[in-house]
Amino acid sequence: MRHRVRMGTDRISALGASAKAFNRRDRRDDAEFGEKIFAPKHFSAISANPLRSLRLEAFIVILGVLLEATSGAQSTHTTVRHHKVEDQDPAAAWLTQAEADIERQDYAGAEPLLKKYLDAYPDNYSAWYDLGYVYRGRGRKDEAIAAYRKSVASKPDVFESNLNLGLALADAKQAEAEDFLRAATKLKPSGNAAAGHKRAWMALGHVLEARKPNEAAAAYQQAARLDAKDPEPHLLAGSLLEKDQPGEAEIEYKQTLAIAPDNSDALTALTNLYMRQKRFPDAESRLRKLAVVKPNDAGVHLQLGRMLIIAEKKEEAAAELEAGLKLDPSDGKAQRDLADLYSDMGKPAEAQRAYATLLSSHPDDAGLHHGLGRVLLKQKKYLDAQKELVKAVQLQPNLGDAYGDLAIAASENKDYAMTIKAMDLRAKYMPETPISYFFRATAYDHLHDSKQAAKYYHQFLETAAGKFPDQEWQATHRLIAIEPKK
Repeated sequence: MRHRVRMGTDRISALGASAKAFNRRDRRDDAEFGEKIFAPKHFSAISANPLRSLRLEAFIVILGVLLEATSGAQSTHTTVRHHKVEDQDPAAAWLTQAEADIERQDYAGAEPLLKKYLDAYPDNYSAWYDLGYVYRGRGRKDEAIAAYRKSVASKPDVFESNLNLGLALADAKQAEAEDFLRAATKLKPSGNAAAGHKRAWMALGHVLEARKPNEAAAAYQQAARLDAKDPEPHLLAGSLLEKDQPGEAEIEYKQTLAIAPDNSDALTALTNLYMRQKRFPDAESRLRKLAVVKPNDAGVHLQLGRMLIIAEKKEEAAAELEAGLKLDPSDGKAQRDLADLYSDMGKPAEAQRAYATLLSSHPDDAGLHHGLGRVLLKQKKYLDAQKELVKAVQLQPNLGDAYGDLAIAASENKDYAMTIKAMDLRAKYMPETPISYFFRATAYDHLHDSKQAAKYYHQFLETAAGKFPDQEWQATHRLIAIEPKK
């Protein structure tokens, strides 16, 4: 689960009054000028002269009459024309309308207005920024990058311009994105500083993941410091630290779970980390938690089942594998794991059904024929077992274990020639054992080949070392019977 930073969602013009004031600075300056000219201090000397005071009163009366006339004209919907303020910039209306269009996502309407404004004010960083945003909205990525570059060139110390240029370059997979995103982390956002810087660090981490994973992890850690309630930066940092710093990765995953105890991604990542470190009890505990968090996730139950097999908790393992297969009956590997587990648990009937089901859809799978053959051996169905084991080695001639089982089945079926052949073929792929010598010895003994039987009885006794007392007693007495008296 990697984090994807949305591109181009920040607009200077939508960030509040401070940003919009830049676009309207001419009108703001006019207002400030008016306040200075008509401030009370300019009339402070009027009351000093009585004549001036009378004249002023008369002027106020006349002014009142004029205001009433104006008010009357307005109430009767008579148009009152005002002289246009000559200092007001007509281009401001284009920018105002463009910003309104952007708010409505009318990018086609905003584009020509912004271009007209920039013809008049080519160094206006805010207008270049808005034009870049418009280009992004219209899917013209290269033009957006060019506009954002103009914005940054006009005013390099603006957080939003650097951030969106970095995001646009990252979207275009250009390494230069790193420079502008790093710059953004050092600049002051016009809005929520922590949220803005977090976004910049997250975007930088994403850009660095492939080329500089350790630096990317550090960027995510910076983002985590800016938002103690967001588990995602910790999770992303952990994923990058796993390879070279597994201890640090574990810390990050645990911090994720401290914020969001049921975070399935963190539980999964921590489980896998423990599995690789062979910390099976720790992995088991996380998997149990994950199975509670995601009860309908077949993969979780199956992985927990396999973990419990490792822990020799076979009954619980079977229950988890069965639960997983109810959710996903098509998982052939899990079906095989369950069949093998039934066999190991001494449940041959269940194992036989499981192997037979698998073989119906995978008739040429040597491993399945071998597994079924072993189950049939345990049920003392020796003829059926031999048939399955022969099929297994025909499909996979280097399946050493299957030759050993085939030798046992053949011996029980009194097919001693096959017993010898199976043991000889087994020896091509696996080391000899005391029991392999013993099976050859008894097979030759049954075939009345005393010389070969004696040879293998001796080899058996030389290697048994007291580990097979019953067979050693039998071998000793058979040697007395078949070897010539000295």
